[in-house]
Amino acid sequence: MKLEGGCYCGGLRYVAEGEPMMKAQCHCRECQYITGGSPNVFIAMPIAGFAYTKGTPKQFTRSDLERAVTREFCPDCGTHVVTRSPGFPAVIVKVGSLDDPSVFKPDMAIFTVDKQAFHHVPDGIPAFERLPG
Repeated sequence: MKLEGGCYCGGLRYVAEGEPMMKAQCHCRECQYITGGSPNVFIAMPIAGFAYTKGTPKQFTRSDLERAVTREFCPDCGTHVVTRSPGFPAVIVKVGSLDDPSVFKPDMAIFTVDKQAFHHVPDGIPAFERLPG
């Protein structure tokens, strides 16, 4: 699979190639901050197949957390594009940054322990309070 995408202003572009490792919606409280309140929908793609083709992202990693993730976003418009998690062999690509977000169909919902009443989990997909075992 080949995915292409970028930020809202067009200053940051990427390509992600390979077989998706996970397609999910995450309801954790941290993702709610990043999305503005909704679940975070993402496709985890192999690190080796991911590259920026235009621009350089700004990065943010919390210094007060052990094993904190690094979030990458456009330095101009602020669009959150990917997350990198220590030890996870994938880049977590944000579906909203894809040129064609219609390719996304979630396989699961994770961190539903933090799910808000207004969040929707599609019928028929597995839901996990945290990460699946």
